[in-house]
Amino acid sequence: MDFKRMMSFFAVAMLILLGWEYLFPTPKPTAATTQSATQQGAPATGAAALKVDAALLQTEPVVVTTDTVKATIDEKSGDLRRLVLLKHNATSDASKDFVLFDDSQSHQYIAQSSLLTPAGEFLLKDVPFSAAQKNYTLNGDAVEVRLSAPETNGVQVDKVYTFRKGSYLIDVRFDVTNKTAQPLQLDAAYRVLRDGSEPDGAGYFDHTYSGPVLYTPEGKFEKVPFKELDKDFTSGREQADYVRKTDTGWVGMSQHYFMATWILQPKGGKTICENGVCQIDIRKRNDGLYSAGVRTTLPAIAADAQLSFPVALYAGPQEYATITQVADNLQLIKDYGKVHLFAAPLFWLLNKLHEFVGNWGWAIILLTIIVKAVFYPLTAASYRSMAKMRAVAPRLQLLKEQYGDDRMKMQQEMMAMYKKEKINPLGGCLPMLIQIPVFIGLYWALFSSVELRQAPWIGWITDLGRKDPYYILPILMAITMFIQTHLNPPPTDPMQAKMMKIMPVVFSVMFFFFPAGLVLYWLSNNILTIAQQWYVNKTIEKQQKLHPHAHG
Repeated sequence: MDFKRMMSFFAVAMLILLGWEYLFPTPKPTAATTQSATQQGAPATGAAALKVDAALLQTEPVVVTTDTVKATIDEKSGDLRRLVLLKHNATSDASKDFVLFDDSQSHQYIAQSSLLTPAGEFLLKDVPFSAAQKNYTLNGDAVEVRLSAPETNGVQVDKVYTFRKGSYLIDVRFDVTNKTAQPLQLDAAYRVLRDGSEPDGAGYFDHTYSGPVLYTPEGKFEKVPFKELDKDFTSGREQADYVRKTDTGWVGMSQHYFMATWILQPKGGKTICENGVCQIDIRKRNDGLYSAGVRTTLPAIAADAQLSFPVALYAGPQEYATITQVADNLQLIKDYGKVHLFAAPLFWLLNKLHEFVGNWGWAIILLTIIVKAVFYPLTAASYRSMAKMRAVAPRLQLLKEQYGDDRMKMQQEMMAMYKKEKINPLGGCLPMLIQIPVFIGLYWALFSSVELRQAPWIGWITDLGRKDPYYILPILMAITMFIQTHLNPPPTDPMQAKMMKIMPVVFSVMFFFFPAGLVLYWLSNNILTIAQQWYVNKTIEKQQKLHPHAHG
């Protein structure tokens, strides 16, 4: 790849990003955990919304421990208040387990499920559940936690959580017994509530989307940013752009590497919307939390009859091999940004290579080699153009010395020389432009891959999802960038020459904070580029020695 042009591209992109952030700073996220006076005075998003909002009360913990999670359920409300992922370490502290759900003062992120009357009122308002014990441990393939509410107006309700071995899929089931003499019609609401704070360990260089997401056949994959919900909350109008009614799909919250989504139709299973259209509800609540959920109608329950209504909640890592088996199109939750078209197939190929070699580090290197091989003809044309430019660099310097400040005459002589030598100064641009979306897609494919977390490569690299602990890869990366600088044609402008020497240092500093997997990709790509560029340069030099008069 044309190193100078690539450096210029990234430099301009970085300046634009920094300038944009300076002129239009990102709104600070709301981390409200309690209902403020301002929020109390703000308009609600509709009468139905007010009926299902309820302040979070102090947790009466029921703790469930499996091989994958440690879950805390609030006994009274039946909310899933805390979820620790036991096989993933925390982003900011690898010695601790990763906490996905939390209801602490600093962060609130929980899952709720409740039964509603057709009018939208809570069926069990102020009626607490109770459990048989406070602690449950997985001993077989599954553990079940039954929360029972006292019979209310002739209706008996149990909420049953089922956790399974080796799984992040949690079944939440309502067992409803209608002891009245009349048929009973109920709705069920499933929500993920979250504040607007950034995930633990998020930084400027690894920022990704955090917020509500959904998939419906009508709208496909949609993200509903917090700022859009803030606007709706302030204006009192529901104008956030997303599909509000669906027959299937999923809805929840996403952040870098992890997710929590209610599954409206499990893969190969029935939809929960078959008794009526599911209503998607994504909004900011009066207590400052953001809600992403769905409301559906349960089948009518005849007098003296019972209904069991299960729904699945996936709360865990965005592991491709897992989530593709949970629901259709759930893998779209991996945030590849605007380069999804390129990133998705590249990750698919990376996953296949990992299945072949059994190591994500070697899979990254193989993928880089494959991508480099595919683009070899394009990059070879670019490097030939650069090599010719490099060969005539001494003559360009002579022109500069000869014509001094007469830039017009110098430009005329330069163009005449390019024409004579059959050099197109822009010959390397088009191949580079064609490759950029693919390389950015590969960057995002690696950056969004939770599979790289805690995945070792060799020796000191024990976690490709974290930065190199000894900075060996970034140092090697810096060395390769300097080597590339010397393989390129030297700039005739002194200032540009200085910039070309400084830029590798600037970009190397950035790579010191990148995950090792990403640096490994860039390092591999640089080494291959150096080898290809060195070969092309030598070939052009050899041709010039054999046919010196052909170039005047």
